[in-house]
Amino acid sequence: MLDTVPEISFMEYLPQHGEPVVRLHLLVVDSDAAVRSACAEIADSLGYVVEIASDLEQTRSLLRGRTVDILLVNLPAGSSRSLDLIAESKLLYPQTAVIAMTASGSVNTAVEAMRCGAADYLTKPFAMDELSAVLERASRSLLTDTATRQLREQLRLSQGLGAMIGRSPEMEKIYRILSKVAQSTHPVLILGESGTGKELVARTIHAYGPNAQKPFLPVDCGSLVPTLIESELFGYVKGAFTGALHAKDGLLVSAEGGTVFLDEIGELSLDLQAKLLRSLQEREVRPVGATHRVPIKARIVAATNRDLAAMVEKGAFRKDLFYRLNVVNLRLPALRDRREDIPLLAAHFLERISREHGRKFTLSDEALRTMMRHDWPGNVRELENSMERACALSSGPILHLGDLPTQLQQRGLEARRAAVLDDPDGKDGDDGAADVRPLADLEREAILHAIRTLSGDKLRAARLLGIGKTTLYRKLKEYDIADPLRED
Repeated sequence: MLDTVPEISFMEYLPQHGEPVVRLHLLVVDSDAAVRSACAEIADSLGYVVEIASDLEQTRSLLRGRTVDILLVNLPAGSSRSLDLIAESKLLYPQTAVIAMTASGSVNTAVEAMRCGAADYLTKPFAMDELSAVLERASRSLLTDTATRQLREQLRLSQGLGAMIGRSPEMEKIYRILSKVAQSTHPVLILGESGTGKELVARTIHAYGPNAQKPFLPVDCGSLVPTLIESELFGYVKGAFTGALHAKDGLLVSAEGGTVFLDEIGELSLDLQAKLLRSLQEREVRPVGATHRVPIKARIVAATNRDLAAMVEKGAFRKDLFYRLNVVNLRLPALRDRREDIPLLAAHFLERISREHGRKFTLSDEALRTMMRHDWPGNVRELENSMERACALSSGPILHLGDLPTQLQQRGLEARRAAVLDDPDGKDGDDGAADVRPLADLEREAILHAIRTLSGDKLRAARLLGIGKTTLYRKLKEYDIADPLRED
């Protein structure tokens, strides 16, 4: 058996043309020196770091204390020792990709190797392109698995994925899908209400994908007129229309292997839907005013807050385009469906605002309780705006209920009244609770009393009440107090 040792990755990242290139380590195991030499020469020409071993003992010695990324091992007919090596290697080093080499006609041996954990096999004699193809498949699988593990580890150590915040079960499900989707180039359709962060998800998919260094190009299909969207997506030639003084590549071309994000795809006209579908199917576009076509290479991520399936049934959205975009479907939860993420999101926004303003802001317990009860029809965007407003209006580092937007203040006051009027003993108000006055009324009276006591000096009144001048003026407006000295 191989010794159980801490796993050490042999993966190297070497600079080439300014970009990191992954060089995978390959171990070739074969008793035939000619086969070892040929495989090593081919793999070396493909950029692999190659080591060779002539027998199982030498192989075990090389593997002791370290792993290789790919193990290319010969399986002699009638011998089970190589199968034992494959099983041991996969048990101790599950990330290592094993490729079995078998003699012509020994299909059963190849099947046994696959059962022991081999990822692929080659039948001797094989051509150079066969070995190259098998190594490429193993490499792609290794790199994808490595990237997925890194994403999962980041999720374990952080409060979200990239700029995405949240650890609720709903968001954990989104992260699991993203960790797989990001490594491919398949189209993705993101669904969800306004303000749920659809563009942020699209940017995360791009940032953790294989072409992250390529452009991310967003286009809002709902804010542009059809003619502008067409020229934005497909480009145009010089003189195609008035003002086209020079040719311009469309986003589908200029992405150059990156991501084109089609926001509010449900707003696209049927005519443009047909042109987009044709471009995606043929992988080429015809610029406006042109007679020629230009090849494209871009990943498409689309998003909408509309029900595209219902639109398809009504004939408002092309069924074939819907299926083309809906290869992977992500439905983002509304904030009201993941309330446990509200404290994390609020803390994230307050941390950013604190850095920008050079002041530390925190939420009072009552303010946070009120935010947890709110339904947030504007979702995360509404929460972010609420935090910015509260920080702008607050007179101190602690954000109180009165610093929140009016609709949240009303919700908080209702909760106060409910708590005061609650009768846990089942009494019919004979304890005098029904005579308790609303806190809003008491607050109004306190403001009036302070201003009158100080003969109308609002600045001193604000200091006496422990609030800022801005907050005081806002309260006067909310309570419709035009002249405090003459108010009844």
